[in-house]
Amino acid sequence: MFCVPSTEFGAIMNITKGGLVLFSANSNSSCMELSRRIAERLGVEMGKVQVYQEPNRETRVQIQESVRGKDVFIIQTVSKDVNTTIMELLIMVYACKTSCAKSIIGVIPYFPYSKQCKMRKRGSIVSKLLASMMCKAGLTHLITMDLHQKEIQGFFNIPVDNLRASPFLLQYIQEEIPDYRNAVIVAKSPASAKRAQSFAERLRLGIAVIHGEAQDAESDMVDGRHSPPTAKNVAAIHPSLEIPMLIPKEKPPITVVGDVGGRIAIIVDDIIDDVDSFLAAAETLKERGAYKIFVMATHGLLSSDAPRLIEESAIDEVVVTNTIPHEIQKLQCPKIKTVDISMILSEAIRRIHNGESMSYLFRNIGLDD
Repeated sequence: MFCVPSTEFGAIMNITKGGLVLFSANSNSSCMELSRRIAERLGVEMGKVQVYQEPNRETRVQIQESVRGKDVFIIQTVSKDVNTTIMELLIMVYACKTSCAKSIIGVIPYFPYSKQCKMRKRGSIVSKLLASMMCKAGLTHLITMDLHQKEIQGFFNIPVDNLRASPFLLQYIQEEIPDYRNAVIVAKSPASAKRAQSFAERLRLGIAVIHGEAQDAESDMVDGRHSPPTAKNVAAIHPSLEIPMLIPKEKPPITVVGDVGGRIAIIVDDIIDDVDSFLAAAETLKERGAYKIFVMATHGLLSSDAPRLIEESAIDEVVVTNTIPHEIQKLQCPKIKTVDISMILSEAIRRIHNGESMSYLFRNIGLDD
């Protein structure tokens, strides 16, 4: 696992005031590795708690030490059973609230249901519902990383610190890709162009954008704005009105805006889950002459057959952070590499507990980052 050296604030990790309790809300032991890394960096022991499933699949939480008047930090990494993960978190937060904790801070590196943050036809904005549930349970502060949409912070009525993994991914590129100066940063769709531009400007590299890909779930066609029938229904419209209809979109054949011939292509995104779009992008880049292809993402969900598909694809390496446990996927696919982000989460916990400013962790981050 690639780990950023603790040159700036790693030396002061263990300097915390008393009254800090660190819990892991996961009943799945494979999800507790990040919690252990954070506790080790902070120089504290994990709090004593039991989280388990009853035979009838109900979640039960038993806190086994006093949290009265203390700052409680609950670390929750998302497992494959995302709904159980959410219930574990909510029950533990409420248990701490009813046990008179001074403050309850959730450390949720990957915020679940973050892709469901827009109205889809007659669906619902699930991330707003989840935010309301967390606040109602008793959460007083949230630490997360690279939200799918930054506007999700507005769903909460508590402070939200949306940390960035890009400094760790940028450092990986500089230190682990020897000829990265011959690379180009690629956005696999126009929607990813801002993130790609941010990486390219910081690395002083060129940028390429793939345009014309097949319609995906993030497109306007499944947005609530298309809930009414798209065809004119004259009988439903007053005879004196003629409402103009929006011309439907038609994407052109796949094109690459930018030169990737004889270059290393580095595709950047925030989440890699269903890998079909990444595989299609890799094939397109190979056809255009890219001789190496890397994929960089913060959250590696890598669902279903993703490891096998990556192993058989034109992608040379997939680099993700440990916001989500993926040790099994790494065993299935040696191309998957991990960057450790426990350092920045540890420092955020230390600063919040000690009442210090968080601005240090957001240096050189613009509004578009």
